[in-house]
Amino acid sequence: MEIKRTAEKLEVDDANLAESTFQNVNLSGAKFTDINLSGAAFEDVNFTGTKIRNVNLTNVEITDCDVTGMTIEGVPVADLLALYKK
Repeated sequence: MEIKRTAEKLEVDDANLAESTFQNVNLSGAKFTDINLSGAAFEDVNFTGTKIRNVNLTNVEITDCDVTGMTIEGVPVADLLALYKK
């Protein structure tokens, strides 16, 4: 499957997308249900307004990202990073 630039109202259900690369795409508003994304890479992707629930985040790395307004279990990530950097 090849997606160029914008995937408006994309809904993917029960799919194996392991080892996929998502680069320079807008996935805001996309819906992924029962998806295998193990080993996938995301670069220059817009996840604005994304909700992540019941997800295995083992060994996930998040770097060089704008975390404005991002929360984990209701705790602002920017606050967590500020405390960590002290």
